[in-house]
Amino acid sequence: MRTILVPVLTFAGFCSAFPEPSRGWRASGPGDARSPCPLLNALANHGYLPHDGRDIERDTIVDALEDAVNLDRPWSDIFFQEALSTVPVANATRFSLHHLSQQNAIEHDASLSRPDVFFSPHQDVFDPAVFAETRSYWPDPVITVRQAAAACAGRVRTANRTNPAFELNRAGAPASLAETAVYILAFGDVGAGTVRRELVEHFFENERLPFELGWEKSKFALTQKHLEDMSGRVAAESDALLGEAAKMGISIDAQRPLVRLEL
Repeated sequence: MRTILVPVLTFAGFCSAFPEPSRGWRASGPGDARSPCPLLNALANHGYLPHDGRDIERDTIVDALEDAVNLDRPWSDIFFQEALSTVPVANATRFSLHHLSQQNAIEHDASLSRPDVFFSPHQDVFDPAVFAETRSYWPDPVITVRQAAAACAGRVRTANRTNPAFELNRAGAPASLAETAVYILAFGDVGAGTVRRELVEHFFENERLPFELGWEKSKFALTQKHLEDMSGRVAAESDALLGEAAKMGISIDAQRPLVRLEL
């Protein structure tokens, strides 16, 4: 277990076929459930998940994540169990995307594309202003792990400074790192830790898999170990950025202290 410093109080090579014609994209409409997770929203928009985003069973989401982005079934099953924990019904066996808006479960403050719950209850809706801050840390056509970490840390700093109810608990902090790790794993070069910026922007802004930009899903299954390793790389770069700021005498946040969070 490694430790990272963040200012707080308290989701490779490309090589597979394009989707079948039945996997065409259609935007969500009135009555469709959506979530704080742009990947799951994209899967519903493409029809890998039910388009209405409701009553999703284990096999449905496991198959969808494998077919769309080649997540392996054990990792997908873990995610399904986490999703079930947000359903306010005992012994639930299915969930709907709107359930994932429960704060500090899968949803978390300092999202790359959503405002904190303190500012808006609509965690299922992409926010251009929030994402504009995120993308400001990506100056080049290819996003590196360091730039990805800078965006993640930058959003934490902004949320910490502006949200009086800001919190990243023991679930939210790893979820924040995973949000960054997942877009590198799903759309980029896993070994190099890089990803084309246009793919990531297209994905977040449209909640759409970037097939038309030449992306194809990973030729190898992405596992929980890949997530842990990439999250660790993002955390290490965050540590380095904070350390460099401290050496230069730059205050990360004058209002709230730095505390340690474990990944």
